[in-house]
Amino acid sequence: MTIHGRAHKYGDHVNTDVIIPARYLNVSDAQELAAHCMEDLDPQFVNRVQPGDILVAGEDFGCGSSREHAPIAIKAAGISAVIARSFARIFFRNAINIGLPVLVSPEAAAEIESGDEVKIDLAAGGITDVTRGKAYQAHPFPDFLRDIIAAGGLIPYTRRKLGIGNS
Repeated sequence: MTIHGRAHKYGDHVNTDVIIPARYLNVSDAQELAAHCMEDLDPQFVNRVQPGDILVAGEDFGCGSSREHAPIAIKAAGISAVIARSFARIFFRNAINIGLPVLVSPEAAAEIESGDEVKIDLAAGGITDVTRGKAYQAHPFPDFLRDIIAAGGLIPYTRRKLGIGNS
């Protein structure tokens, strides 16, 4: 699976309260969450993101509370993957559970800039900054995680494996 989009870069310790402010935690609609994604950190974020874009961040991305709303808001806003120096463990797992690829690559996170065109090869763990002509490596996703991501998350993946419809 290959992902291709423009980078939107943020710094260290971007927490779940910044990704989706607590005042929206009573919202369950993904598109409504997306409309408020990153609004306290970057009010223009949702206006700049195009479907398929990639979020790049520093250390401990997704720290804070364990809310699933954060990766849901990011994915629904159009972000196809997140590259960071490191992730909070619960955010990392929540992202995989909803089908949002998250890649750890300190070098890519440090060097990719906002606006750069980026390609990601999930099978190989390859990250290419097309704009700068530089290649980076993240840990490749094992087959079962790529299958979960391709299915759109853990629930659709499990339904598919069990032969259960989406009713």
